[in-house]
Amino acid sequence: MKRIAIAVSVAVLVLTDAVSAQPNQEVKMQYAFKPDMMPDQELIRLENDWAYALVKHDWTFLDQILADDYIWTDPDGNVWTKAEYLASLKSGEDILTAAVADKIRVRVYGDAAVVTGRTTVKEQYKGKDVSGQYQWTDMWIKDYAGRWRCVADHSSRIAQK
Repeated sequence: MKRIAIAVSVAVLVLTDAVSAQPNQEVKMQYAFKPDMMPDQELIRLENDWAYALVKHDWTFLDQILADDYIWTDPDGNVWTKAEYLASLKSGEDILTAAVADKIRVRVYGDAAVVTGRTTVKEQYKGKDVSGQYQWTDMWIKDYAGRWRCVADHSSRIAQK
């Protein structure tokens, strides 16, 4: 499991670097349900695709994987709705130039799952450098069509030693 997470993280990093070398090329992902994947593999893929979508400004992909009632608690304790989160990203006040997830752990409970991990980012928020590592916990549910949707996310900044 750990090897898979590391391999996926490395692949995301390589793809991020390859695509960022071509700034005029627009990349859009589409969430496709993969019935042959085990739930933990599917959720690891979604978490890594989420990080990739942030860097590539793929707001459509994020809209697809976030539940309509999605709630994010940011590292400062502020609570954001899906609409507020996407609006902040679209406005350009939050700019990620790199995001790599690792240490992903998945626990599936029927049609619900708790996924934890760490993401290392290069990020500017309202002109301030907020780059670093963040620990997060995401709560996912399967919708009526069998697709995973993130309903809640909590992020904490990892203090640098």
